[in-house]
Amino acid sequence: MDAETALDDAYFDYCPWDFVGRASAGQRAAQDAHQRRLAESGARFGQRCYVSPAAGVFTDTLRLGTDSYIAGHAYVTGEVTAGDDCTVNPYATVRGRITLGDGVRIGAHSSLLGFNHGFAPDRPVHRQPLTNEGITVGDDVWIGSHVVVLDGVTIGDHCVVGAGAVVTKDLAPWTVAAGNPARPLRDRRAQGGPLRDRAVSGDLPGGLSDDLSGDGPGDPSGDLGDAVARFADRARAQAADLVARCWNPDTGRYTDRPGAPATVRAHCDAVEIADLLLGSPPEQLAADEHAARLRALQDPGSGLVPEFAPDGGPGVLPAPAADGWIDDGTAEYHVLAVGYALDLLGSRLTQPVHLVRRMTASQLLARLESLPWRTRTWSAGAWVDCWATGAHRNLELGVEDGQPGVLEALFGWLTTRVDPWTGMWGTAGSPAAGRLQLVNGYYRLTRGSYAQFGLDVPYAERVVDTVLAHGRDQRWFAAGRENACNVLDVAHPLWLAGRRSGHRTAEVRAWAEEQLTRALGRWRDGAGFGFGPAGEGGGGPGREPGLQGTEMWLAIVWLLADLVGVADRLAYRPRGVHRPEPARSPGFATPG
Repeated sequence: MDAETALDDAYFDYCPWDFVGRASAGQRAAQDAHQRRLAESGARFGQRCYVSPAAGVFTDTLRLGTDSYIAGHAYVTGEVTAGDDCTVNPYATVRGRITLGDGVRIGAHSSLLGFNHGFAPDRPVHRQPLTNEGITVGDDVWIGSHVVVLDGVTIGDHCVVGAGAVVTKDLAPWTVAAGNPARPLRDRRAQGGPLRDRAVSGDLPGGLSDDLSGDGPGDPSGDLGDAVARFADRARAQAADLVARCWNPDTGRYTDRPGAPATVRAHCDAVEIADLLLGSPPEQLAADEHAARLRALQDPGSGLVPEFAPDGGPGVLPAPAADGWIDDGTAEYHVLAVGYALDLLGSRLTQPVHLVRRMTASQLLARLESLPWRTRTWSAGAWVDCWATGAHRNLELGVEDGQPGVLEALFGWLTTRVDPWTGMWGTAGSPAAGRLQLVNGYYRLTRGSYAQFGLDVPYAERVVDTVLAHGRDQRWFAAGRENACNVLDVAHPLWLAGRRSGHRTAEVRAWAEEQLTRALGRWRDGAGFGFGPAGEGGGGPGREPGLQGTEMWLAIVWLLADLVGVADRLAYRPRGVHRPEPARSPGFATPG
């Protein structure tokens, strides 16, 4: 055998998927002979299979479907059945009673152990009886490197198991899981960031692979996960009643809490809460009636949604500014609240947000330059949130902006104005003033822009540094001083930046675990969550439980639980204003 042929043989030990396309006639003949020898012991192979001669294959039963491979130095014993397009990578161990579906990838150095020893104290371990429940892996499953799957486990279709995980319990279909013991991180069908994708291969920055192992401080796999599950069950059982208490049958409108005036946001919050916990619209109206009432609120001239007048009638917007924009913070927020409530109801705004549609690139840039970035960063970020959400809604309706490139101009301006030291926009604050305006403005800005459009935030590690420093400010985050706005405006940036970077993950998780524990204790039976003490400037509806506090804290609980690793125990995922997934893919094109 010449050196070139020897090299090629070794290559196929490690890259068996290339055998069909690159093997010589002699190598094919040698592989056929190898498979015939294995067949003498009962093995059966589909078309275009490859089993490395360097693999230890000593099976009682072996079935490989078409285009399936066993790489070099793998160790395969017992009763192994694999479907089509399966790969057992180098140094993997597959032992016991193992059933693989179609399209399964088993990473290098991973072990599927379909048997177990007893370890009772009455005899030495080597004399203990063996048990053999077996392992079942569904279709389209990726098991990363150095994973251990224990006997009796079923891994559902379409799952992804991160590098180094130890799978001790069944995984439901579409689960992305990691850690020791493995725990679900998210549903694979949800759009995730590159952080979670890199977690599978083991290519994690900043030591996140250690954090995902579950061995670090604050491992939430026990009591906190159980507490989250109990909370979610209780909230679901009470959801219909807490929404109903805020419905005024005399006016046919929702209020934030009994005795408060009717508001547009209260109707939207009721829709979000019912969707989140009940999976249906609030029972006071049919879905189409909810949607019709919300669509009718849109001002035909501007496309904004004004607040109700004090007498409960249609609201009136102020006069436009010199650039044509109408400065009304409540109406601007309703672009978010009403638009996403209509999404949940299977509807959409009747007409475009005309103020956004009419704005040219030069007008947009002038407006951005004029915003109060140094004094009221939250207000500046909120304006960007409204404008970008209006652009999203216009694209949804297939409406062009004032001139080509306006949305690109927004992101170009943001990219050139972000502070590389903080990862944020606006003044960095001072010891006396703190970072409240800076961080809260960052949340609003990125929610409508980078998060909503599925773009990575710049300087993600600096964002984590800035937000964690703010999250330790006892003026806002000491026990009893937190409100929904301030906690949300930390949790979401940590979640968003965490999709790009594993920077300081243990600290992020510790902060989230502490806040999550406190948040669960704020629930008031039959009434929900209160917003909390007033924020800077007196904002927010206060401590009394109501729809706004409940809607916001339910989303916050999900974000915190996901940062900790127990979000799967909630069995809900926000789909409205505070949804974790982008509302559209990058590229700004209208979905087909």
